[in-house]
Amino acid sequence: MAPTLSRGSRPAKAHTDRARDWAEIQERMLVPLYDRVHDRLGVGPGTRLLALDCGTGLALLLAAVRGAAVTGYDRDPARLRLARERLGVLRTGARTAGPPYIAEPFTLRPGAPDAAGLRGAGYGVVTALDPAAPAAALRPALAAVAAAVPRGSAVVLAGWGPPERCAAAAVLRVAARLAEPGGGGGTGAVPRLSGRDDLEDLAVEAGLRPDGSGRVACPFGYPDQAAAVRGLLSTGLFDTAAAATDQQQVEKELAEALHPYRRPDGTIRLDNVFRYLVART
Repeated sequence: MAPTLSRGSRPAKAHTDRARDWAEIQERMLVPLYDRVHDRLGVGPGTRLLALDCGTGLALLLAAVRGAAVTGYDRDPARLRLARERLGVLRTGARTAGPPYIAEPFTLRPGAPDAAGLRGAGYGVVTALDPAAPAAALRPALAAVAAAVPRGSAVVLAGWGPPERCAAAAVLRVAARLAEPGGGGGTGAVPRLSGRDDLEDLAVEAGLRPDGSGRVACPFGYPDQAAAVRGLLSTGLFDTAAAATDQQQVEKELAEALHPYRRPDGTIRLDNVFRYLVART
């Protein structure tokens, strides 16, 4: 069976640079997903939103600008530090000139929440929108949400769409192939939650009730090959491949895999579809 890719632990020395590449290059590719989820759930003034694996905070920032009070958790201290900087700048804006700014307070915490820490917080919306976040790491936090968040609250999970609708699938197969013993010979696979029922299965296992789903086009666009390589590496999806071979080999093969998606002006575009599931506590 081909391996399932998920975001692994990053080399410590690379944390800060990788987190900044995620913030400055890659995370913006998911804005259509963030906006669609916020629109569907009516995120705005009065919303108390909890984000699992909040990354460098772009989805939180977009929710906060809508008027929501936001809380985010992430296991990567470098990403969390950048999220704090981002949200802090717009929070300061509320006391200065004009929009956009954050009127409500925000909270950022390391790791993942447990049931005891969630009771009484009154979250009405919980999101887990990082498609590369490991499912195994999400399950305990989702179970805590199911047990402690007010009944009827919305919980949104996100994952990759069908491989045939994701140009990035061909690129990500490089990571799967290099991560296999011996660094080759396999068929590869797109990351976790690409199966038709994976999001539903994860929700049900955590004690949540599926309540609808949707798909969103999220094209990955880069100004050049170097930016594309940096952006894709920042997801952490190539870490296991780098450990099995070496970073230089991964970068070389990743650049080669991107070649078919290079346009005459040197830009690179990968058309993708992501899927989201709305569940209820």
